[in-house]
Amino acid sequence: MIRSRLMAAQQTEAHGFRPRGREVSRLEGLSDAVFGFAITLLVVSLEVPRTATQLFEVMRGFGSFAACFALLFLVWWNQYRFFRRYGLNDGVTMVLNAALLFVIVFFVYPLKFVFTIVIGMFTGSAPWRAVSAGGDPVLTHDQWPMLMVVFSGGYVAVFLIFALLHLHAYRMREALELDPLEQFDTVTTARESMVNVGIGVLSILLAVFGGGLGPFLGGMVFWLVGPAMWLNGTLAGRARRRLQASLAAG
Repeated sequence: MIRSRLMAAQQTEAHGFRPRGREVSRLEGLSDAVFGFAITLLVVSLEVPRTATQLFEVMRGFGSFAACFALLFLVWWNQYRFFRRYGLNDGVTMVLNAALLFVIVFFVYPLKFVFTIVIGMFTGSAPWRAVSAGGDPVLTHDQWPMLMVVFSGGYVAVFLIFALLHLHAYRMREALELDPLEQFDTVTTARESMVNVGIGVLSILLAVFGGGLGPFLGGMVFWLVGPAMWLNGTLAGRARRRLQASLAAG
């Protein structure tokens, strides 16, 4: 199992965060199964192409599959890091983790649909203008705001759960024997998650109240993720170095 191999190769994290979860729990085993099921739902095609034409048609969905796979792996990695750092398996952690798995499975199809549209914008295929087998348009202008609300709502839910998980770990800091630097890293990670929550909420507000350009602006908001993470990481890094120097001097 990938978790076991990572645990064997990585006994301590960067910055010396002591791993408290040294064994793969049943909760993590269930999580791996759910993530695997979610990735299965993203597969480009359930059938092996029988002709070159079918193969090329399947390959058109590679971009959206790759983007969705990368996002799911990022969520999995954050969950893996949480359990390695804190090793929590109490009731609150189980409930929050169950909520995370529910969101992942529920939003797999909206995630793939949105990225199919986005990739189509860059490739010029314009899939939203197509007509489904039932004769209905793939996406109408009136459906754009709700589509962005659904996508951004899933984004908000995932990072809100991560923020709550880390705040719960911080609340348990004495039981976990977190040192000052570990406490700082825990709060920093929770704040990073809340920055992502804020970006998702802004996207929803623009999609609902932004008028005709609202859905477009709501999508463009996610380009703020990179600069926001860089700024948060830079400020947190400076504060951490000051704390580390203060502890060393003391």
